[in-house]
Amino acid sequence: MFHGETLDAVADVLAWVILVLVPIAGIVLFWLVHILPEQIAEKRHHPQQEAIKTLCLLSLVFGGLLWPIAWLWAYTRPVAYRMAYGTEKHESYFEEMAEKARAGATTADEIRHLREELETMRARGALPAPLLGLLAELESLQAAAATRESPAARTPPAAAGEGR
Repeated sequence: MFHGETLDAVADVLAWVILVLVPIAGIVLFWLVHILPEQIAEKRHHPQQEAIKTLCLLSLVFGGLLWPIAWLWAYTRPVAYRMAYGTEKHESYFEEMAEKARAGATTADEIRHLREELETMRARGALPAPLLGLLAELESLQAAAATRESPAARTPPAAAGEGR
């Protein structure tokens, strides 16, 4: 296939590729695997996602030894957290649900459930300041969603030929 000088040139190119690209690809793969628990925690709205993120960063420093702990932690439901704070969701969950409610993409029951969770957190004294304003806003959004869903609010389209 290759002979003489061509073989040497191909070997030189292959050596540079292996010496440069393979370590870079290995580092990127190592990093991507180590941020998976953080991404899982964010997707599941884990209430301790900042701590999981910190553990992922520490795992990078310690060569991946802490990564399995972060992975397991991201998939667990913190039972004691719910008992202490009244929810098992991160603040970002409530903010995302409020955005959906503002856009009209949630039902009145979903908004009511969200308000109940926030009320429980407020009763326990664990409601952060940004969510206090959200609680007041959800009341008006719930009323708007209820009128949007009620059968009286919907007017059926006129049948063809009516009113002639």
